[in-house]
Amino acid sequence: MSTKLFDLTGQVALITGSSRGIGRAIGLMMAASGAKVVVTSRKIDACEAVVAEITASGGIAAAIACNISDKQQREDLVNAAEKKFGPVSTLVCNAAVNPAYGPMSALEDKAFDKVMGANVQASIHLINRVSPGMAAAGGGAVILLSSVAGLMGSKNIGIYAVSKAADIQLARNYAVELGPKNIRVNAICPGLIKTEFSSVLWDGDKGRDFIARTPLGRLGESEDIAGAAVFLASNASRYITGQVIVVDGGMMVADPF
Repeated sequence: MSTKLFDLTGQVALITGSSRGIGRAIGLMMAASGAKVVVTSRKIDACEAVVAEITASGGIAAAIACNISDKQQREDLVNAAEKKFGPVSTLVCNAAVNPAYGPMSALEDKAFDKVMGANVQASIHLINRVSPGMAAAGGGAVILLSSVAGLMGSKNIGIYAVSKAADIQLARNYAVELGPKNIRVNAICPGLIKTEFSSVLWDGDKGRDFIARTPLGRLGESEDIAGAAVFLASNASRYITGQVIVVDGGMMVADPF
């Protein structure tokens, strides 16, 4: 068996929301695996800090600021990435927002529009924008960062869960649509990962409760998700598309009794 199955040399990886947390970890690991990485988030200084980490380790990366909720900024992002490195071969849709915490009965229209716009519509636009270049180059990979919340019910992060369920269906739809062009589309569903974004869920007693219910006995780390993303971007997963990989330490299969 080839030892280069996980080698991303020659790939151009565009990772949204990659200045911190899971996105940052994916960027670092993909760069270490040989990809040229486009680091992007709203704050250019934070992106440049990640690029500095990558280049200090011998990798290749570029920082491009983008507010994922703005369509023109998304278009400018892809244009700049293509100008810098050429066609995108791996797109990781990681950036997400969750401004609403509480029951769906209290959900405001503004929050609905913001969540669905950033977490779903932005991914559709980016996939549609990069897939022609992938097809022309002979294929590529799209990775959608969903969540176990998209597989379960929720009383406090309901609209976020709805958007993550939509991401799972996007993976299925696009796998069917883009498969003939040798573009693979898959989703990763992280469990509770210890990031700043999810701190409201793991800080204090809540985190201890999750750990107690999780077979591996710990919260997830961003690097746990990055490994799955490298796998899905590499030739090791060349016959996998339209699938959902749950990375949750066994939380969803834990004994409820």
